[in-house]
Amino acid sequence: MEKLLCPSMMCANFGHLETEVKELVDAGIDIFHLDIMDGSFVPNFGMGLQDVEYICKKSTKPCDVHLMVVNPGDYVEKFALLGVRIIYIHPETDKHACRTLQKIKDAGVHPGIAINPGTSFETVKELLHLCDYVMLMSVNPGFAGQKYLDFVTPKFKKFVDESNNYGGYDVMIDGACSPEKIHDLSKIGVKGFILGTSALFNKGRPYSEIIPELRKL
Repeated sequence: MEKLLCPSMMCANFGHLETEVKELVDAGIDIFHLDIMDGSFVPNFGMGLQDVEYICKKSTKPCDVHLMVVNPGDYVEKFALLGVRIIYIHPETDKHACRTLQKIKDAGVHPGIAINPGTSFETVKELLHLCDYVMLMSVNPGFAGQKYLDFVTPKFKKFVDESNNYGGYDVMIDGACSPEKIHDLSKIGVKGFILGTSALFNKGRPYSEIIPELRKL
């Protein structure tokens, strides 16, 4: 199964953003992952609208947006117009998550849900028919550089095993995604890997060396 390698641009060097985008595209990444935080659902602030717009315009690869915000349905059209191709929401933040996922689909964007470490398969399974992507958080959302939470691992297998019962969504991992985790989780059918400081950024090596190595795992 071909992996989806998705650099988390919150970890990029914003002093040289155009160069970062070009080098990552040239290295062969698949999707740019863009984090939006409102300081309410998570105790942090992420990238700005201008950052999202800039990367969407500069990139020849698709961009996703991970909305760690309250009432994400209010922002679907805004991000669709900026050019993102995938929108992830957290069901916990939306009283009408089903309606919001349909709104994303109606905007011509792929809908996805982000699953917190403490959120079970059973609590979101009714939403899965509307999802093209399911992104499991292996850390608590909001900050880069956290440690992988081992108790989440069995949940990856559960979501992978159930995928074909709900239309065939792709399972992704976000959080402490090290080369070892890419190797292990790809073996059980995880498709996409959000790459931060554990596997890609701040390594002192060119992306053109790292990305092919990760793809072979």
